[in-house]
Amino acid sequence: MLSDVEDLLACPLCGADLALGERTLRCPAGHSFDIARQGYVTLLAGDAGAGTADTSAMVRARADFLAAGHYAPLAAALAASASGAVLDAGAGTGHYLAAALRSGGAERGLALDLSKHAMRRAARAHPKIGAVVADLWRDLPVRSATIDTVYDVFAPRNAPEFRRVLRPGGRLLVVTPTAAHLSELVGPLGLLSVDERKDERLAGTFEGVFGLDSADTVTMPLELNEEEAATLVGMTPSAHHVPAERLRAGLAALGPKIQATAQMRLSVYLPER
Repeated sequence: MLSDVEDLLACPLCGADLALGERTLRCPAGHSFDIARQGYVTLLAGDAGAGTADTSAMVRARADFLAAGHYAPLAAALAASASGAVLDAGAGTGHYLAAALRSGGAERGLALDLSKHAMRRAARAHPKIGAVVADLWRDLPVRSATIDTVYDVFAPRNAPEFRRVLRPGGRLLVVTPTAAHLSELVGPLGLLSVDERKDERLAGTFEGVFGLDSADTVTMPLELNEEEAATLVGMTPSAHHVPAERLRAGLAALGPKIQATAQMRLSVYLPER
């Protein structure tokens, strides 16, 4: 609920603290933001738009895929490293935040995503999640030095803003695909392969802002039906590169039980002093 994260939120227009009122969040300058009946709030600057935000259908498919437990080991690994107030940047349905809260590692969660459809689901994912529609490429509507853990799972990485909102001693958890991620599907489905220099580019993103503390690999063997595999492809950059007809034909050729391996790297970063 937004009441659990009220003290973390800042006005996207002037940066002042926001206070919760009757169905609104308001700053001292008078900027007011209505809380949707589904429980989330939109904190965007006036010229910001939905852009490439996930659609309702995409969010529904991803929610079903994650609820089936396919990425449960990743959720558990993230939860084991979470503490205090957790901000999930690009939270989607709030699946990973909810897992951290259920585990007891996180005390409360702030979900940020550009998709209002995702935030509708995140607002219901756990009672201690506050859901906010926000643009990760801009200044985050979050007060400075208020967050203990930042999640970034296959999402845009705004290093200066992540550093600003983290408390002293806070940690940034970043999940990225390895070269082996879904490798069994790359050829048959014409998917994009993972950039061999991805780790190098990731290090460049955080240079001078965060330093790498540790990195672990999470490997998950998958057995999927055609619909689940299509949803999984839709969760990758290949969703915008593989025509739907070609994808369906490729999946049909793989048979009713599609074998694949999901493999991610979970990296823990600490703010540079």
